[in-house]
Amino acid sequence: MLVGYVSDERYVALADVGVEFEQNGKMVAVTKSTPRGGVYADIAPGEYRVTLVKEGYGSKHVTAAVTAGAPYQFRLLTDRILGYMWPKWVKAGERGEFRIHAPEAYRLSLWRYGLQKEFVRLISWIDEHGPRANVQLTPDGDYTQTGVQWNKIGYGSPQHHQLIAGPERSGLYYLHAEGESGAFFSFPWVVAPATPTASIAVLASTNTWNAYNNFGGRSNYINGEGLPPTPTIYARQDLVRYTNIGAYQAWGFPDDAYQPLSFERPEPCNFVLESEQVTDPIHGRQQCHVAPAEWRLLGWLEREGFNYDFYAESHLHFGQLDLDAYKVLILSTHPEYWSRTMYEKVKDWVVNRGGRLLYLGGNGLNCEVEFLDENTLHFNSQLVSADGGVAMRDPNNPDLVYESRMHRRVESEANLLGVVYSDPGVMTAAPYAVKKADHWVFAGTALQNGDCFGEASLHERIPGGASGHETDKMSPFTPPNTVLLAKGTNPDDGGAEMIYYETASGGATFSVGSITWPASILVDKAVSRITANVITRFLGEGK
Repeated sequence: MLVGYVSDERYVALADVGVEFEQNGKMVAVTKSTPRGGVYADIAPGEYRVTLVKEGYGSKHVTAAVTAGAPYQFRLLTDRILGYMWPKWVKAGERGEFRIHAPEAYRLSLWRYGLQKEFVRLISWIDEHGPRANVQLTPDGDYTQTGVQWNKIGYGSPQHHQLIAGPERSGLYYLHAEGESGAFFSFPWVVAPATPTASIAVLASTNTWNAYNNFGGRSNYINGEGLPPTPTIYARQDLVRYTNIGAYQAWGFPDDAYQPLSFERPEPCNFVLESEQVTDPIHGRQQCHVAPAEWRLLGWLEREGFNYDFYAESHLHFGQLDLDAYKVLILSTHPEYWSRTMYEKVKDWVVNRGGRLLYLGGNGLNCEVEFLDENTLHFNSQLVSADGGVAMRDPNNPDLVYESRMHRRVESEANLLGVVYSDPGVMTAAPYAVKKADHWVFAGTALQNGDCFGEASLHERIPGGASGHETDKMSPFTPPNTVLLAKGTNPDDGGAEMIYYETASGGATFSVGSITWPASILVDKAVSRITANVITRFLGEGK
């Protein structure tokens, strides 16, 4: 009978896995998985102790209920260094646990990523007396919903804990794990201040990091509605993202069809090379829009002398970020996924309480998410495209067309940001052209109407300029007093629109509408000066 399937942490089928079944202390069957990862054995339904072994992967024992017609999903983990902090964000002084999978001894150290990579301290050389005791196990089935739950099996010794305290200084921290073989893995840790220390708060796009993290075989972009019945053999033949030709086909399901995604998973997409510095080109495809790209903005803030406190989006949602303690809030790179609570808090702060918002990213606040708890997100991703683009028809009333998934469930994000993502210009990058040179944001740049700026960029996925990757434009929901300052020169009139507006309470929003802006800020003088002009004015007192 077909007992189940065996796959790796990408939900890719594994062939030739040795599988042994025991029942009542006796071996009853031995088999190997097929090319499709299928596990077949001549055994009766019931509960078995199952041992799985394959070279290059961690071996394990599991207790599995074998049921006819309900294949069990066995999961194995590749032999490579991986890790994450848990929780992934803390306040200074709060403790987090490093959870690391390693097939070898490794040296672990803590670093702060600002203008420089600052060595904070050596944590330890990590090894154990037992063979391969640094190897972790993943749960079977779809653990993208529940988390990988590392440090749970055999980690009961109080003398050998994996806890470290968040440093006093807020910022983006990284853990460096270097194996004896030279293998290397790095992963981020957001440390917020115990109490506010600066006038600027910067928000890490931690919900976006989770949305794009496909560790375990699912993200909001592949298998968002759940793992398919059989593991992947070849992605472009097997996944809805590739088999249903057309725009946004992976988001064609109702909102409640999308299964939760746990934060409690490693994030290979946030890996930074050990040798990489903040002024280097951003290494990697995913890295160009998640934490490594956000690092470039933090490095620039420190270079220019702007003090800041750093927070995760969960801090905002759960009330641990007091907006009224700050003059300025900065959103960076790709803050695509926000809860209704987050949106309403920030909008009220800007509109009614004089808050000043800098939106230095693109495709932001585009989709409403729900925090099921502090560890898990649900994405309301349904997108029934109206014209092949991101604009969508209401699933219950096709005559209604929405600008975004956020618009469908809350309101258009253009009400707050002044701009909203649209498809023209997508996956291109270009400089901006000045539209209103006499505005104070251009002070000290010598730029005139029609002049271009933002040519230089560290973005290697979509090189070409500060307006790019995904770009936002003004819409009918943009506040009526909004000023268009500049527009990207991308093809098809797809350039990002840089805007500014003020509110009656003394609040204001400045938006650049481009994912690639932070990749230019360290290397393009005009991008740097414009951003500095806005922050200085918003602070109202210089740096």
